[in-house]
Amino acid sequence: MIAIVVAVVLALLLGAFVLIPRPPKSGHTKNDQSNVKLNKGTKLYTKSEVSLHNKGTDCWIIIKDKVYDVTSYVEEHPGGDAILAHAGDDSTEGFYGPQHATRVFDMIEDFYIGDLEKS
Repeated sequence: MIAIVVAVVLALLLGAFVLIPRPPKSGHTKNDQSNVKLNKGTKLYTKSEVSLHNKGTDCWIIIKDKVYDVTSYVEEHPGGDAILAHAGDDSTEGFYGPQHATRVFDMIEDFYIGDLEKS
């Protein structure tokens, strides 16, 4: 009986840990900010600026022409290093793959930092 109660409590705690998104840490530097252009309050980034953020300790991705700083989420990503496959690049196709539950569509907005500048 005690084992069942402990199992239920652990399952609830684990579920809360997985379902509650963590706020992103600021992964960009003051130098990055000098290259940001403003357009009606939205920060714009060039593809070359995003490409500089291509490692686990500094990871930005593009999804449908929006830029996300997912650095704080890299180590927690359930798919492991799969998130790094397109670090600093377009991750739209992988993001909309069948492996993601619908809640990721809400979670990703926590990491939004701006839009991709149109070429």
